[in-house]
Amino acid sequence: MSGAGTDALRIHGDRYARHGMLDFAVNIWRAPRAPALNAALIAALRDPRYPEEHRAREAIARRHRRPAAEVLALNGACEAFWLLAHAFPVRHAVCVHPSFTEAEAALRAAGARVTRVARPPRDWALQPQQVPEDADLVVLTNPNNPTGNLDPPAALAELAREGRTLLVDESFIDFVSDQRGSVAAARDLPGLVVLRSLTKTWGLAGVRAGYMLAPAQLIARLAAHRQPWAVNAPALAAIELCVADRATPGRIAAEVAAARRDLQERLGRIPAVELWPSEANFQLVEVPDGRALVARLAAKRIAVRPCESFPGLTPNHIRLAVRTPAEHARLADAIAGALHAPRAGSPPTDRQAAANT
Repeated sequence: MSGAGTDALRIHGDRYARHGMLDFAVNIWRAPRAPALNAALIAALRDPRYPEEHRAREAIARRHRRPAAEVLALNGACEAFWLLAHAFPVRHAVCVHPSFTEAEAALRAAGARVTRVARPPRDWALQPQQVPEDADLVVLTNPNNPTGNLDPPAALAELAREGRTLLVDESFIDFVSDQRGSVAAARDLPGLVVLRSLTKTWGLAGVRAGYMLAPAQLIARLAAHRQPWAVNAPALAAIELCVADRATPGRIAAEVAAARRDLQERLGRIPAVELWPSEANFQLVEVPDGRALVARLAAKRIAVRPCESFPGLTPNHIRLAVRTPAEHARLADAIAGALHAPRAGSPPTDRQAAANT
């Protein structure tokens, strides 16, 4: 892959959301943080000691009913991609696309051979039979980013086998009302690695807090390849508190589901917009002349996530974060107006010409 292509894999939604814009580009739920979480973050900042991961790992282990040896706290879930790419000699990696691109960026930086397996655009469902048998690492996201669909655990299980690492990124699983879609409890699947992020649900993008569930031998090897104190004290405090809170994710999932329906209904009234079902806190759409639409929305101080940097998508695919009904109304009105606006330099329509006479 060319340098330009690799650079495209490092593009993320925060690139498009400038200060003061109505932000639909970054897929983080915008609810206020719980007071207890803010208090834990402040207390961790005031603690003069080096970070210590033991309590966070034990909390994760209790949450998922696993030994602490099968848990690794992370400096954001994204850290896992880079750890895996550099700690293991990957012969043939498969990245299922369109999906979060940081995993492929890490693998290519480490010199791994990477094959892309495409999801079909009719429903973006995983096709396990398309994954080459010799792949020793398979990476996918569930619910998938940016398409929002959730693959059933049975489809993921088809990809597990001895001698292969199956990396399932569940960074958005807390937005799914039915947690049976998760494979975090499937300890019987060989080589299964599950990632979780606290960024999206809890509003912790700047704190960088996530974790991994994997076989103990794999966890030990990854831990040996990282620097000491890799996870900061506020992140560890957040992990300890958040994984013990079983009520907040369920409440947020219900709030997101209601808000997502509102967004879908508003977008569904715009004839030129195509959309797919989503289980996450974002919505993928396809529009005509996506680049022009993104520019027109930006001129109205509205940021969205163009998706042409996701392998398999085009400039006409756009990801929209779920927000509030009032914000959705502003977005839908702006999209409808932009799609019906003439392109710069195009001749006026008969109706416009008549209006100007």
